[in-house]
Amino acid sequence: MFGVILKAILNDKDFFSRSVLQNDSAKGNTPRSLQPIYGLLREFFYRLTTEEREHISPIEEKSFRELREFLHMGLPLIKEEWEDYCRREPRFRKEQEELAEFLNSSAKNTDALEKVRRIQRVFFPQGSDLWDEERRSEEEQKLRARRTVKITRPNPAPIADPVREILFTSNILVTLPLPGADENLQPDFKKRVNDVRNEEQKYWYDHPIPLGIDSAKNEALYGMRGLVDMLRFEKERGNVAGETRLTCLLSASTTHDGLHDLVKDYFEGEFRAAGNWEDVDIYLFSETDCRLLIDEVLRPLSDIYFPQKDAEGLYDIFGVDGEYGRHYSFLKAVAALWQVFVNPQIKATFKIDLDQVFDQETLLRETGQTALQLFKTPLWGAEAEDYRGRPVHLGMIAGALVNHDDIEKSLFTPDVTYPDNTAPRGDRLVFYSRLPQALSTKAEMMCRYDGQDIDGKRKALQRIHVTGGTNGVLIDALRRYRPFTPTDIGRAEDQAYLLSVLFEKKPYLRYVHRAGLVMRHDKEAFAREAIRAAQVGKMIGDYVRILQFTFYARALAWPLKETKEMVDPFTGSFITELPFTIVYLRFTFKLLALLEENAQEQAIEFAELGSRRLSAWVGKLSSEKNTWPEKIQRERQAWQLYYDILDRAEQGLAEQDRRVEEIKEKARQIIQQCRLDIWQKS
Repeated sequence: MFGVILKAILNDKDFFSRSVLQNDSAKGNTPRSLQPIYGLLREFFYRLTTEEREHISPIEEKSFRELREFLHMGLPLIKEEWEDYCRREPRFRKEQEELAEFLNSSAKNTDALEKVRRIQRVFFPQGSDLWDEERRSEEEQKLRARRTVKITRPNPAPIADPVREILFTSNILVTLPLPGADENLQPDFKKRVNDVRNEEQKYWYDHPIPLGIDSAKNEALYGMRGLVDMLRFEKERGNVAGETRLTCLLSASTTHDGLHDLVKDYFEGEFRAAGNWEDVDIYLFSETDCRLLIDEVLRPLSDIYFPQKDAEGLYDIFGVDGEYGRHYSFLKAVAALWQVFVNPQIKATFKIDLDQVFDQETLLRETGQTALQLFKTPLWGAEAEDYRGRPVHLGMIAGALVNHDDIEKSLFTPDVTYPDNTAPRGDRLVFYSRLPQALSTKAEMMCRYDGQDIDGKRKALQRIHVTGGTNGVLIDALRRYRPFTPTDIGRAEDQAYLLSVLFEKKPYLRYVHRAGLVMRHDKEAFAREAIRAAQVGKMIGDYVRILQFTFYARALAWPLKETKEMVDPFTGSFITELPFTIVYLRFTFKLLALLEENAQEQAIEFAELGSRRLSAWVGKLSSEKNTWPEKIQRERQAWQLYYDILDRAEQGLAEQDRRVEEIKEKARQIIQQCRLDIWQKS
């Protein structure tokens, strides 16, 4: 039945202008450089829609051999996965039969959007009903009801002095210079960068900062300047003493290993040249600094308190290089270390993204509070009951975003909106995450606590859909629950973080929605070049996310059904019964769309990068020897050891244990070396 459905979709001109299945003549309309890709796609779809075999001449280019191997790897996985789900789920079996009948009988007389809705009912049920504008409001109300919590005990000791009690954090993503930007580097630094160019890229980020980019487009400078401006606004209003300095900790993640030892020198120079940083202390942690903390602090403490445990796992989890999950967990966990060894007054950590700023004038006008005042809420750290009566601890906090170009309308303008009623094409035909994302944005992020029902006192919202910036956690909750994101997670690391402890122990740890805590998202206003450069990598990362979230959810200790029920519709849309099917269809449909557009460079980059990155994950997760669940469990155990070490070290300091006091001094020395020297030199 799958083959019947796929064939009907591929032959429908509402979705593809020419059928890749009918004959090979369409290949002649494809540029010569793209014809091998077209041929491989034709073979792939042919084998999924018929039992016959067609011989395709071998492709000699290495990159296209990788594409061929990736596509062939998927053929049995798709068929097996589809058939297995049909056997296990009668409802799905009936839905796919109804779709096949519709596509082969009534579809010709049906408008394209209705066909999309029918197709997505099978492939993407979280989105199919949201094409109906009347249903959207109803679904928003239902979701908001599911997210409502009843406050049983407000936090008796909420944040009172945000500058002194919150450790602000962010991450710098760094890549090689854009073409021609080398000229902006000093000669000695240019040579060091050129030595890295022959390395293979290891990691892909949404919009990394290219070395040598103009300072006006440097995201690190932009975000930190916004944080300083936020603090100065507070000082001008008398909310913060004039001499108070804010502390911000930055991690530096690189796309190439050779950039590890360049980032601190580079950014120290950039910050110093920009000047005027008197209100902030900035610390930048590289992978080297993290290893020093393990070697000189964590391992010696482990040897003292837990000599029987293997501390090698700390090197895997505690660091800043690699996928998003690794630095995201670090930026949370390091706050606990900071509390023990640097500043016991720190009660929380809050992460921002550097393309986001607090628009203080708008915050004050529309909420009546400034950014720092919004942190002082007894909801953060409150005890509550969710809509099913389960006890929850609101130890984490989440704000929202408004796009730069929309803030003039209102601070509460959703940053993600529903698409118009134009039928989607390409990969969006079978998976269109913007639909449930828009739903949860309106239902969760835009809630204002201005109604009688959800007033922000007796009742509030818990959040599942959060953004990588504009969220925080109380250190007490951090040390008690010990959440983490697996180090392999490369997208939506913020949402994977909560999954690790979703139903681990009562009261369950949750994010509280802080109404009005909105940051202005400025990425399109200044980082367009970097965003365009990372576009293909971001698309592929979105496909990998489906595989990772699905298999991560399956590896958790509680039932998959409970996880899905809790995190649907947006986060849960990436947890599917058909991960291989959805990923392969998204990849091949997108590639077909690029071929139809004659987008030669993008199609080749997409085919090469996609087949390489996806092959690794498909091979790993489809293997009978899939060890990813065991790897996640090892990381969980390593994080347990990390927090156990800090708990015992804190106790040792209270007891004035000289060994621990000496290690504390080493920790402070390492951290002090991470402080950026950004005063302008005379």
